[in-house]
Amino acid sequence: MRSRGGLTEQEVNEALREIRLVLLEADVNFRVVKDFVAKVKVRAVGEDILRGLNPAQQVIKIVSDELIELLGGEAVKLKISDRPPTVIMVAGLHGAGKTTNVAKLALMLKKQGKKPILVAGDVYRPAAILQLKTLGEQIGVEVFDIGDKQDAVAVASAALHYAKSNGNDHVLIDVAGRLHIDEEMMDELKRLRKAIDVTEVLLVVDAMTGQDAVNLAQQFNEALEIDGVIMTKMDGDARGGAALSIKAVTGKPIKFIGTSEKMDGIEPFHPDRMASRILGMGDVLSLVEKAQLAFDEDEAVAMEKKFRENRFTLNDYLNQLRQMRKMGPLDQLLGMIPGMGNLKGAKIDENEFDRVEAILCSMTIQERNDPTILNGSRRKRIARGSATTVQEVNQLVNKFNEMKKMFRTLSGAEESGKRHKRMPNFPFLK
Repeated sequence: MRSRGGLTEQEVNEALREIRLVLLEADVNFRVVKDFVAKVKVRAVGEDILRGLNPAQQVIKIVSDELIELLGGEAVKLKISDRPPTVIMVAGLHGAGKTTNVAKLALMLKKQGKKPILVAGDVYRPAAILQLKTLGEQIGVEVFDIGDKQDAVAVASAALHYAKSNGNDHVLIDVAGRLHIDEEMMDELKRLRKAIDVTEVLLVVDAMTGQDAVNLAQQFNEALEIDGVIMTKMDGDARGGAALSIKAVTGKPIKFIGTSEKMDGIEPFHPDRMASRILGMGDVLSLVEKAQLAFDEDEAVAMEKKFRENRFTLNDYLNQLRQMRKMGPLDQLLGMIPGMGNLKGAKIDENEFDRVEAILCSMTIQERNDPTILNGSRRKRIARGSATTVQEVNQLVNKFNEMKKMFRTLSGAEESGKRHKRMPNFPFLK
């Protein structure tokens, strides 16, 4: 297709056949696939090639535009009640991560300067109440509870009254779940929604269940009229078929996605960024946002100066390593870098971070600031202290020296207007 000046129907059909198979293998709803392919074909056949694009790139642009539309078009924020507090009811089945994601959402709101309160509305499972209290203590958010064996509506009403008097602007209710959808659970959720002024009903679904997640969202929406979806386990090996199908099947947006098991492992869902990730074009905006949270701006400026002046030490390396780990799993970060999407499934040894950090922490400050003093006896001591081998210590020091040479070369090339292509091998990418 790259040598063509326009897009013929036969060429488009060949491209769409491959797209159709990929989507079906990713467990996207077959009706959604059919409609999606039809829309792409209508737009692609006979369309003139935009300046600067070849036909293959034009098809990717059309697919990208339609993917964004399929995923919801634009990010949908949480509704805010005109009369505080904003009440958010979080529903879902057991095992999808409902209670954990209620707490994650509370932490996100807290970081935004809000004053949320968690409500233990699962009155049938004392373990669920205990779990929510443990998570609340972990993130520093109050949990409201009047004991088990109480009516969920009574708990929610009492929590709402308490929140108004306590100045809480967001009330997050963790309602009872089940192993499967049943009439009793739906009746309770309907009573809850009718008894208190609920601003949002969010449904937690597991991305790993594929089409079952779509069916679950559809059933909940028909019975309860949900406002949005939190999709969990997006950091796993799920192909994302559920994310592509939910908006099209239910008409309800995905509002948040779970990106890790950590308490900060939740982020707003951006259709354009997800489409970019799916097509292997990276997600630079999300990467920048993660970096802004993890890295101190003044420290970054000082570090850049050290790079330019070739004063970067193992001490700086250790600090950078720790800050980078705050950004999340490395395989996720690779998927956000344009052109690196194919490495997202690469074998990345996260444990190597621990080994590198152990080696660096077994050095003295003087040794980290001046690695040239690392003689044989010092390296043996470091290996013993970090439970590694002398060979591993040598490898780390050698890679660090190689990296410093690269920075020195880059600085010189920058001054002369040239670019240096050689990059060192990172210890955590096998």
